[in-house]
Amino acid sequence: MIGAIIGAIIGGLIIGALARLVLPGKQNISIVMTIVIGIVASLLASLVVGLIGYRNASGFAWIPFIVGIIFAAVIIVIYGNMTGRKQVAR
Repeated sequence: MIGAIIGAIIGGLIIGALARLVLPGKQNISIVMTIVIGIVASLLASLVVGLIGYRNASGFAWIPFIVGIIFAAVIIVIYGNMTGRKQVAR
């Protein structure tokens, strides 16, 4: 149980950070919000990819990972627009 929680936090951090790297400019959100968005995006991506019928034969599941990054990027933009913390040009 603890391992799953720690894994979700680390996965959320990685997916959220990669999503922020994909987006142009600087996003004005905290690291905690990045992790939360990454976790939510990862769960949504796994659900959507599973509903489509994707089954990973073996190894690392690249498709849900990439879809998670895309979902996280979209959620970061939506979050920025809702809170008024829009992207700042570098």
